Amino acid sequence: MKRYLTICTLVLLATGTLMAQRVENFTLQNAVDGQEISLEDFNQQTAVVLVFTGLNCPFSRLYEDRLIALHQEFDSKGISFALINPLAAMDDEESQAKIQQRVKTKEMKFPFLMDISQEVARSFEITKLPEVVVITFSPTGASIAYRGAIDNNPQIAANASIKYLENALQAILSRRSPSPMSSRPVGCNLRYVGS
Repeated sequence: MKRYLTICTLVLLATGTLMAQRVENFTLQNAVDGQEISLEDFNQQTAVVLVFTGLNCPFSRLYEDRLIALHQEFDSKGISFALINPLAAMDDEESQAKIQQRVKTKEMKFPFLMDISQEVARSFEITKLPEVVVITFSPTGASIAYRGAIDNNPQIAANASIKYLENALQAILSRRSPSPMSSRPVGCNLRYVGS
């Protein structure tokens, strides 16, 4: 019994640590208009969904329409979205011009930020594309509320039986902690420069 209580305590502490993980401010350039955007720019929102993605990752492309639909559903409820491309400087297929073209073609209405140094992706320890990090704000700062997969079926949206991101956002709007607070992202491996 004592061992069981110890394990339960450790699980609760680990869960609390994830929920309380503080996030430092960062600033990245928006590929669409060249403006600098900081995490602090979203601090009047209920939450911001950061989606680490790449133009040429097949998994990322499969999720674009779902992310646009989620943005349309939650934007008016105080939840912002921003895409972050940690591959922006790696090759011509991930260039600012290509990002602008994709944004225009897909009619995306949210920032598409370029993490040219990959510093932001490294700070969040992103391993897959796409991977989402949902950040909430309080008087004590920004913290991660959920991170991981968008849902459990990259190939066919209609067959997704667990909508991790949507459920997390609904929980946040209901002033509850998302459950689960994390899930394993599935997608393309993120290549870090110099690794």
